[in-house]
Amino acid sequence: MTNFERLHPALQHHIVNSLGWRELRPFQEAVIPPILAGSHLIILAPTAGGKTEAAFFPALSRMLAEGWSGLSILYICPIKALLNNLDSRLHRYCELVGRCSALWHGDVKQTPRRRILREPPDCLLTTPESLEVMLISPRVDSEALFRNLQLVIVDEIHAFAGDDRGWHLLSVLERVSKLAGRELQRIGLSATVGNPKDLVEWLAGSCEGPRDIVLPEPIDHVAAAEVTLDYVGSLANAAIVISRLHRAEKRLVFVDSRSRAEQLAAELRRLEVTTFVTHSSLSQEHRHQAEHAFAHRENCVIVATSVLELGIDVGDLDRVIQIDSPPTVSSFLQRMGRTGRRPGTSRNCLFLATTDESLVQAAALLELWSSGYVEPVEPPPAPYHILAQQMMALTLQRGGVRRGEFDEWFGRVPAFASMSPERREEILCWMIDQGILWDEEGIVGFGRSGEETFGRRNFLELFSVFTSPPLFAVLHGRQELGFVDETTFLDKKEGPRVLLLGGRAWLVNYVDWQRKIAYVEASEAKGRSRWKGEGRALSYAMCQAIRQILAQEELSENWSRRARERIGEIRQEYGWLEGENSVVFAGGSGGTEWWTFAGHRANSMLVAELSRMVSRRVEFDNFSIVFDPSVELDQAQRSIDALRIVQAEAMRPAVEEGALSGLKFTECLPRHLALEMLEHRLMDIAGTRTVLRKPTRYVRIGGGESGGV
Repeated sequence: MTNFERLHPALQHHIVNSLGWRELRPFQEAVIPPILAGSHLIILAPTAGGKTEAAFFPALSRMLAEGWSGLSILYICPIKALLNNLDSRLHRYCELVGRCSALWHGDVKQTPRRRILREPPDCLLTTPESLEVMLISPRVDSEALFRNLQLVIVDEIHAFAGDDRGWHLLSVLERVSKLAGRELQRIGLSATVGNPKDLVEWLAGSCEGPRDIVLPEPIDHVAAAEVTLDYVGSLANAAIVISRLHRAEKRLVFVDSRSRAEQLAAELRRLEVTTFVTHSSLSQEHRHQAEHAFAHRENCVIVATSVLELGIDVGDLDRVIQIDSPPTVSSFLQRMGRTGRRPGTSRNCLFLATTDESLVQAAALLELWSSGYVEPVEPPPAPYHILAQQMMALTLQRGGVRRGEFDEWFGRVPAFASMSPERREEILCWMIDQGILWDEEGIVGFGRSGEETFGRRNFLELFSVFTSPPLFAVLHGRQELGFVDETTFLDKKEGPRVLLLGGRAWLVNYVDWQRKIAYVEASEAKGRSRWKGEGRALSYAMCQAIRQILAQEELSENWSRRARERIGEIRQEYGWLEGENSVVFAGGSGGTEWWTFAGHRANSMLVAELSRMVSRRVEFDNFSIVFDPSVELDQAQRSIDALRIVQAEAMRPAVEEGALSGLKFTECLPRHLALEMLEHRLMDIAGTRTVLRKPTRYVRIGGGESGGV
């Protein structure tokens, strides 16, 4: 018996006869046994590779074979647009076998919601935030709605697991599971992650069932893709290249900011290219119209930010073009996976770098990709604020909770289970002391202060706070320059803070933590003339790959002639890079510099310790650490030597306390716990440890080398 033949006969019939599928893909066949067996599962396959059907068909088969009734399957997505995109597809699959599905998210009107509550569908498409609404709302009988639930599918799971929405998702699933009275089978879908074993353990959490991972058949991913890195020097030049290349084909162009998306679209239209644009600042209707028009046209371009990175269907694409560099290999794979869907076509991506910084970073990213590297998805540590949010949510859901009952509902979430009982009690006591919650004879309820803070618009603030990624918009006047990660501002910094975006230096005047905006002005600040990076907080792995690009002489076959020539010119400035050593320079106009190429987090930890040792200001970026000009080379060397004795685990980065004002539920945490949480999120112990183990070469400019360790 083949795996396909293990599916319910009615489903087999409709896959072949109604859908016209002659066969399933090999990885889709491989998924069937573990799902039918009830295993918790991670399914990895390229974008548009058929992951949805791989998970949903066996889930439907279980529903039919085991006689599930009522709401049995949850299909959870990170964004509403993806749910809208999947709605008709899953509805048809259910309808073929006499079942039904429905959609519930923030834009769904009250009439269809009431229909769902009156006649629960067999499958519900939703978000974690909408699940929270269903649990909290007095209009929803959540016990009746979820009592028959059996299985949960989480699409684009990497989009959850890498930030606090993931902890919120797991917490909500634990509460729903308790209402159902059973362990729910959990299935996660993703295009690619670097640590699938860790991810399936994270998703399964406290569940006792077996875990499994299904990967697509291995291929030579580099040989199977058509990837080119070109250097064009400006956005206007990028538009010219796009207008002349791949005419008569459908092209999806990714850019790093909304303003650049609009600027590029305007340039393309000026060149008489049929161009659509989509990004998060546009209305839902405008985005839908642009995406729909693009999906049904030929010989056109759609310019997008990361909103089209997830699996929203915009039809068959011929080409993906990336302006500058995406932030991660995983993001690149998501974007390139949009292509190569038709028989006889291959995945492809053309990089058009507009600055030296983005050129080198794109080259480093492709070096990592060629080696098979994909970033691990790492859930953020110490989510104390999510625990506080769940305590408040449960008191609303239950109308009051016994003091020891919290653990019964979500205490098995790994992040909460790893906290000491004393730490959990400290958070609860703080909330009671502040009047956010009250405690009367061991029963905890929602306090007056909590209602005043979070009770507006039916407690919307309580369950709609995890929908925005932790990115800061950088504004020069009213012009949006781009986005940077929140960790760019988390570290405590004395003196001016300078960013580099779009190849220019910008002085940060003010950070609005609550609105996630950094206001800047153009800076002509002198100092290091060497390359500083693009203003993003980069990882240790990415920075080491950048070092390798700068230090080596090899030329990749993926680079265009212009890219090769420009990288060759940039490399001439880095002839001092050799071996695995970090390098300390002294005597230049910028003071003493320690070039670690360790990434933002590791350097922030090193700088916090060095600042205490030298009692002077020490600054850093992704690649280097700069001592105050008053610090001589000998003093810097003594400090670095002393630093090697300190255990990386004992180091703590200095945190910008202003960041607390932008932290969700900061009112619910003692100040020291909120700061501790931010410290943990700015740490890279492994990267810091590696830097301290590597030898360091000391160079006095104009005076030669002074030795090394």
